[in-house]
Amino acid sequence: MADPAPLASTGLPSFESKIVPPEQLADRVVGVARPLVFSNGCFDIVHRGHVTLLAQARSLGAALIVAVNSDASVKRLGKGDDRPVNALADRLALIAALEAVTLVTWFDEDTPLQRILDCRPEVLVKGGDWPVEQIVGNREVRGWGGRVWSLPFIHQTSTSALLDKIRRL
Repeated sequence: MADPAPLASTGLPSFESKIVPPEQLADRVVGVARPLVFSNGCFDIVHRGHVTLLAQARSLGAALIVAVNSDASVKRLGKGDDRPVNALADRLALIAALEAVTLVTWFDEDTPLQRILDCRPEVLVKGGDWPVEQIVGNREVRGWGGRVWSLPFIHQTSTSALLDKIRRL
């Protein structure tokens, strides 16, 4: 078993340092390796589809920034009165713990456009259910010479489908 002393001395697991408040994002990305990849989502119940997409996204660059919808932002998406299931702090921690993720932040707005402008990624990625033309930040990222990807799903999973299954049980 690993020595728990490092945790006791800091009080937080090391992945927690990957969580960046929105107002600090622009400063934190200055030292991040380029090309920088950006993706976003609710990540309410993290599943294999999420982690696969984020690993694929990371493979398109040297670093991956993920922006997570705030609780209020998720509610405005109309996913249901009981969403999000997991609070923002928990969703941030889960995404930060993924090896593929370099930094994770959040947004309270309806879209992550301001976070995209804050870090100016060379690559913008969403899942295959998003046509490139509809991906928020598409015009901006392409405007500064970047690329935008809608990656096909390898694993057909969804948080909504998982929740429906749980409710039926």
